[in-house]
Amino acid sequence: MTTAVKPRVRVVKRQIEGIRLSMGSILLMLCCTFLLIISTFVQVNITHFTIPSGLFSGGNLGISDFIHTYKLIPQLPIVMFIGAFLGRKYGITSILLYILLGLFVIPVFALGGGPKYIFEYSFGYIFAYIPAVFFAGSILKGGFTNKNIIQAVLVGVLTIHLIGILYMLFIASLRHEGWEFVSSWIVAQSGIKIIYDLILSLMAVFVAKYAKIVLWFYM
Repeated sequence: MTTAVKPRVRVVKRQIEGIRLSMGSILLMLCCTFLLIISTFVQVNITHFTIPSGLFSGGNLGISDFIHTYKLIPQLPIVMFIGAFLGRKYGITSILLYILLGLFVIPVFALGGGPKYIFEYSFGYIFAYIPAVFFAGSILKGGFTNKNIIQAVLVGVLTIHLIGILYMLFIASLRHEGWEFVSSWIVAQSGIKIIYDLILSLMAVFVAKYAKIVLWFYM
């Protein structure tokens, strides 16, 4: 009798664990979506030493000329964290939830929200979060080796900026914008910002690597 009951107990136990895993995954996806919303309205000041353009021109330079402060919205590194932490399937679900909220529920995007937001120049960057998470998650599925992490960050970040630029060019062509506006917009959104996104995304993926170890029970 005892022998016959044990297999049933194991089956029930696996079912309970499966439910617990599913609920845990849902909770983590919601938390990541909330984290992405918060990052949209947060500004990080990155201060570092730099070589001023007038260094060799003979001008009088002060200490402040060698210090540069860049104001960055950390949304893209958070996207890379989500892709690395949740993986491909759950990561895309979390991103889709963010996009659907912004388009149909509440204004969670930087410039507001609503269906008309798809005609904003910056919406291409948001839409690009989906393929970026897919590519990064696919690469990291093979393990969090240094090679995979670097490759995932490069592919993910460049995918977002490339699709974002192409989408912006499409909207600009519909509005018949001049090249001066287009070029200045691209420089502002995908100029030096790519470097900062790459560096912070590397850090974010490493954080995700160890966060997965800590929270493996819910994954």
